[in-house]
Amino acid sequence: MAHKIDGVGAGVAPPARLATEPAGTRAPASGGAPVAGPVAADSARFTGEAAELAQLQQELAQNPAMDLAKVDAVRSAIESGAYRIDPQAIASRMIQLEQELGG
Repeated sequence: MAHKIDGVGAGVAPPARLATEPAGTRAPASGGAPVAGPVAADSARFTGEAAELAQLQQELAQNPAMDLAKVDAVRSAIESGAYRIDPQAIASRMIQLEQELGG
């Protein structure tokens, strides 16, 4: 038996109501014109964690991901030759981060 794409075929439930159908209508089982009547409204309920994530996402969107003033200061220091790299400080910080992460 050949299988149909998108689950269309014998023994498969019809697709859900399309967003273009007017609210409060439903297609009859016989496949005729839509019939007026109660239709269950789509709804979503957020868990506490989902609500917290949504709030965190909103807060992050309001704050820049980087400090542009600091980026500009470092860029200027590099361009002027005043920026100095301290390999010992970089290595120490890398070791500290590794220890904090439990490595």
